[in-house]
Amino acid sequence: MSTARIMKWICGGLEGILAIPVLGGLIVVMNSYIPLVVMLVLHIITLIISIQAQVNKYGSIMGIITSCLAWIPILGWFLHVLAAILLMIDAVKDDRKTVEIG
Repeated sequence: MSTARIMKWICGGLEGILAIPVLGGLIVVMNSYIPLVVMLVLHIITLIISIQAQVNKYGSIMGIITSCLAWIPILGWFLHVLAAILLMIDAVKDDRKTVEIG
């Protein structure tokens, strides 16, 4: 399993948790929006690793956009859902590329 794929699964899972309507909002607000900063850093790291591995980057880019705009209540929820889906699809596609090549 590649590092890029592992990071996409981690970021996708965390975005999925933050996408849970009440729970995700409470996590973000009760921790003074620090989870959004942590996710921004994780998405940037994932983007750099994806660039180096020459795999799809759109999930990480969506995650960066999400981390910057997620403080807006309804928009934040929608962006967390979208980022989680894109990251997980991206991770699965990387799995398939590895299986086809390997």
